[in-house]
Amino acid sequence: MAKVTFRFEDSSIETVVAENVAADQSILEITEEVDVHLNHNCGGVCACSTCHIYVVKGEDNLEEISDKEEDFIDRAINPRLESRLACQCIILDGDAVIEVIIPDQRQIIGHEH
Repeated sequence: MAKVTFRFEDSSIETVVAENVAADQSILEITEEVDVHLNHNCGGVCACSTCHIYVVKGEDNLEEISDKEEDFIDRAINPRLESRLACQCIILDGDAVIEVIIPDQRQIIGHEH
């Protein structure tokens, strides 16, 4: 089973580790399961950039980035080379070890959960 570590730009939020994660799930789905706040205004269908994350480890274990996803990342706040949309980061390997950074969600207006 995969392991996903969530770190946060907002230093007041502690790191969250999701273990025993099954392949074929998106990073966004995992955030919902472990109660990590990550905006997703479009509902996770790659139609906005609010679920923007930074993948700092394990990129090779995720589905490749599409042209559509790249277009939306260009609209995200502070995009970097390691930027992805959590709704499009599908885990391919059941033994993956992935680490992501969640950007500061206070800058995003929209879906709260």
